[in-house]
Amino acid sequence: MRLNELRDNPGATRARKRVGRGVGSGKGKTAGRGHKGQKSRSGVALKGFEGGQMPIHRRLPKRGFNNLFAKDFNEVNVGRLQAAIDKKTLDAKKSVTVDALLAAGIIRRARDGVRLLGQGDLKTKLTIEVTGASAGALKAVEKAGGTVSIVAMPKRAAKTKPPLSKGKTKPAAKGKSPEKPVDKTSGKTSPKSSSKTAKKDS
Repeated sequence: MRLNELRDNPGATRARKRVGRGVGSGKGKTAGRGHKGQKSRSGVALKGFEGGQMPIHRRLPKRGFNNLFAKDFNEVNVGRLQAAIDKKTLDAKKSVTVDALLAAGIIRRARDGVRLLGQGDLKTKLTIEVTGASAGALKAVEKAGGTVSIVAMPKRAAKTKPPLSKGKTKPAAKGKSPEKPVDKTSGKTSPKSSSKTAKKDS
């Protein structure tokens, strides 16, 4: 077998149909669409259309809902941990945490935590700290002589407004006049504000 002898299975690929390239090609002029009618025009979408009657996707009732409080866990099997240990990307002597799984490339992001599942074989004794674990996973880890501890994942940090820097004041509410500036040394109002009040009295 040589590189120039490599072939795909017969019938696995088909040549692209080149339409609208002259009448001699057999697919010129109307390009296989026929004469007139809705399907010969562009921009037509008839999928799901049943001639005007109520289509099947609207006749059937709705079912279920989307849970706003559902947790998004990473699912990691015990066999995946053993494979990482064999490749020496995961240190079996240290406790297996979310940060260790991220560093080993087993998971891409922390999300809401890690749930351990029992698929595969585990031969190494491990100390695992995860958000959740199935009964099969607990049995597999304990059989290998390891332990699993369920740890709550810390809540994602909420966005907070940055504190006001020195010298800046909060904007005055609508309908309220801004506070008069006060001289810090004497405790009296500044001369600008006192001159304004004198003019009003006169």
